[in-house]
Amino acid sequence: MKKMEAIQAAYLKKVCIFLIFISLAGAGFSQSGFAALDAWMETNTKQMGGRAILVIYKEGQIIYNKSVNGMNRRQIKLNTYVAGKLGVEADLDSFTLNSRQLVASCSKWLSAALVMSFVDEGKLRLSDTVGGYLPVLSQHGKGSITISECLSHLTGIKAPSLKKSLKDMLKTTSMDEAIEGIAGLPMEGEPGKVFNYSNVGLQIAGAVLEKISGQSFQNLFAERIAEPLGLKNTDFGNRPVALPAGGASSTPEDYLRFLTMILHKGNYNGHQILSEQSIRDMEINRVGPDVKIAFSPSEAEGLGYGYGEWVSKNTVDGNPAEWATSPGLFGSFPWVENKKNYCAFLMTFYLKSRGRNQRYISLKQLVDESIP
Repeated sequence: MKKMEAIQAAYLKKVCIFLIFISLAGAGFSQSGFAALDAWMETNTKQMGGRAILVIYKEGQIIYNKSVNGMNRRQIKLNTYVAGKLGVEADLDSFTLNSRQLVASCSKWLSAALVMSFVDEGKLRLSDTVGGYLPVLSQHGKGSITISECLSHLTGIKAPSLKKSLKDMLKTTSMDEAIEGIAGLPMEGEPGKVFNYSNVGLQIAGAVLEKISGQSFQNLFAERIAEPLGLKNTDFGNRPVALPAGGASSTPEDYLRFLTMILHKGNYNGHQILSEQSIRDMEINRVGPDVKIAFSPSEAEGLGYGYGEWVSKNTVDGNPAEWATSPGLFGSFPWVENKKNYCAFLMTFYLKSRGRNQRYISLKQLVDESIP
C-alpha cells in the first residue's frame, strides 16, 4: 500500500511540475505577444509628456498594464507649473491605475452618458428642443436646437475658440449665467447642418438636466454614473458651474470601468446603467456628408461624431460604430473596440497636439494586432 501511495505521489508531483511549466510557458507567450506594445510605449512616451500609462480590458480582466516615466527637466518643470496654477502639489511619480488628473474632453463621453440616463427614464427626449427648458435661448433665436444636436456639436452656434470658451466659463458663477453667455453668441448655420467641436452643446445639455432635476450637474453625475459604476475618483469638481465638455477628473481604473460599461452595451457587473438603445444611439455617426465642418480638431481626422464620442465613419448608415473614442486636450486617449471586444485607456499629460492623430491610430492598430 505504501509503495502504491509513493508511486501515486511521485506521479502527482510530475503532473504538477508539468502544469506549472505549461502555465509559465503560457505567461511567457502572453508577454511576448505584447512586446511590440511595450516598445511602442517606451518610444512614444517621450513625445507624450514623458509619462504615460496604458491599460487594456478584455473578457472580464485587465490584460495589459504598462506605465512609463522618463520625464526630462522641461517636462518636470511644466508639470510643476501647472500644479502650482491649480493650487496642488506636483505629482511627478509614475502613473498608476489610481493616478488622478483632469481628463479634458474625455469628459464629453461621461456627460453624454449622463444625458442618456434621463432619456432612458423618459424624462428627456433626444428630439426635445432646448427653448422649452431654457427660455433665454428662445429669446435669442436658439430655442429650436435639439438635445440630439447638443450632444453631437450640431447646434449651429458659432462658438469661440476652446481656450477663450474655457476662460469665459471659468469666470461664470451660475449655470444661468453660462447659458446667457451662450445665448448671445452668433449662429453660423442651421442647427443640424454645421459641425463645430466646442463646449457649447454639452453646456446647454447640462443646464437642461439641472432644470429638469433641480440638482447640480455634479450631483447628478455622482448619483447616476459614478456611484453605480464604483467610480470613487471621478467627478466634475465643486465649482459653481460644472463644465460637462471638459471639467472631469478621473483615474485609469475609473475610466476603464466606464469604458467597460460602454463595451458591454450599458451593463456593468449585472447592472444595466444605460440601455442598449442608448449605447447604440451614442455610437451612430451624426455628421453626414451634407454637414458643413466649421471646426474639427486634428486628433479626430477621419472620424465621425456620435453623442459625446468620436466614431468610425462607416456608421453614417445608422449602424453603431466599430470603435469609438473621446480624446482629451492633455493627450489622454480612451477607446472602445466593438469588433474585437476590448476597451483601453491611455493616460498622459502634454499639450502638443502635432502628430497625435497618427500616434493614436498607430497605437490602436498595434493593440488590435496584439490581441487575439
